[in-house]
Amino acid sequence: MAGGQRARWPGTPLTNAWLLAAAVLLITQGINAQKVQVDEGVEAYPTESVTLRCQFTGGGSTKLTQVSWIWEPVDGQRDNIAVFHPTYGQSFPNLLFKDRVTFLYTNLENPTIRISNLRMADAGRYTCEYATYPTGNEQGTTTLIMLAKPKNSADIVTVQAGTKSVVVAQCVAADSKPAASINWISSVRGNYSTSTTSGPDGTVTVRSEYRLVPTPDDNDKEVTCAVDQRTQERQWTKTLRLSVEYPPFVTISGYDHNWYVGRSNAELVCQVKANPPPTAITWKSASGPLPDSVVVENDRLTIRKVDDAVNTTFICEVKNKHGANSHRINVLVSEALEDPSSTGVVAGAVIGSLLALLLVVALIGVLLTRSRRQQRRGYPNNGESITTAGGGSNGDYGNKARLLFISSKNGASTNNNGPMYTYREGCDATGTPTEKANNYHPHHLHHASSGNPPTPHDILLCAEMDEAERRKYDLDDSLDEDEERYDRFGEGGSVPPGAYHPHRGHQEEMDVYLDDDMESQRDGSVISRTAIYV
Repeated sequence: MAGGQRARWPGTPLTNAWLLAAAVLLITQGINAQKVQVDEGVEAYPTESVTLRCQFTGGGSTKLTQVSWIWEPVDGQRDNIAVFHPTYGQSFPNLLFKDRVTFLYTNLENPTIRISNLRMADAGRYTCEYATYPTGNEQGTTTLIMLAKPKNSADIVTVQAGTKSVVVAQCVAADSKPAASINWISSVRGNYSTSTTSGPDGTVTVRSEYRLVPTPDDNDKEVTCAVDQRTQERQWTKTLRLSVEYPPFVTISGYDHNWYVGRSNAELVCQVKANPPPTAITWKSASGPLPDSVVVENDRLTIRKVDDAVNTTFICEVKNKHGANSHRINVLVSEALEDPSSTGVVAGAVIGSLLALLLVVALIGVLLTRSRRQQRRGYPNNGESITTAGGGSNGDYGNKARLLFISSKNGASTNNNGPMYTYREGCDATGTPTEKANNYHPHHLHHASSGNPPTPHDILLCAEMDEAERRKYDLDDSLDEDEERYDRFGEGGSVPPGAYHPHRGHQEEMDVYLDDDMESQRDGSVISRTAIYV
């Protein structure tokens, strides 16, 4: 170099020497790694077997003289466990591996060994080392990792209800390698702590405790321990039910506040909540001994037939190892209930009364409806004469002129050969006829003199006709059909058969005829069935 300067390693001479030696070592290890082929690391479980492969690949002018397997359990400790010499054969100097180590091949180029019945203490580094000429020793190292599946367990811790935080459940993952991890899944409010312990063979035991302030409500609640570790195919879990002990809680059920004298098989039940279960259940009466009608069977008290002696306070007392508790209930007995049959009679009477009332109301409604219908048809009201009910002037019958016939007893008629018909316009309020009378001959209609005064017979006949017409209104409405038939007669229909015989000679026969002859019309008027209207 220029200026006569020589190249030199930077730093002090000591530093430079150290760096040079390290570089030589790395180069040597690289060469050795290339000549001796081994596995970098293997994993195995206790009681299993493992194969440690080794093969020399350097070749060339290198001469192999011997191969050895060296075990290093910890740094700084080296033990020969197997040696192979082409002339002297195999040797196993370490008693810990005697009868457990064998060479799979009997040659120097492939000195692979197998270790059986493994132990956790077999973990460490295993070096396959060759003695060669002229290069010296050649080697390769394999790390054996021993794995151990955890022995998992979980248990509850029975506690008593209180006010302090205590351990209620434990979970353990023992003798595992590597160490396991533990978690808790719970529906109760609590917390947990975890600790680890290492074993002499390299295994680790993990313990976890779940804590809470226990109450009676926490009893039988669920908590779950979950363990994770690399040797497990899936997470290990176990669900526990907490056991919290407490004195009994007591309540009495079955009383419905309807106990009456004569009631049978009334029952009370003593309901208990306790952990552990009660050791004794006792029924008592606050007024003294239990009534004779009472039967006790464990937690049930049955009254065969209720009477006044049952009118007392019943007490249920329960005990377990943590204490005793009781509950009482006051029973009030009422008088005997009425006979259900009499109740039915009363109910029937009420229903019958209601039905009768409805029937009366319906009847009144029918009568009112009929009365209104008759008024619309012109039926005379109380005190009215038939002459004014029609609403026409002078008492006329719907403005229709009518011919009435009367028999002649004394020859007053101008013609003795037939009945005499009188033309009636109506009657006044006193029953006096107001119409003009006409004489009728079987072949001719004769008009009577307009000045003829009404005879007493005419007045009587008019009153009788009023009475007959009033009775006609009382007949059933079924006469409407006949009314329509006679209406058609007025329109030109055939004349209905007459009910009158012209040769009757007595007034009594005429009276009967008049009763049957009169008929009410839809427009409120009343007409004769046989009279001729013009």
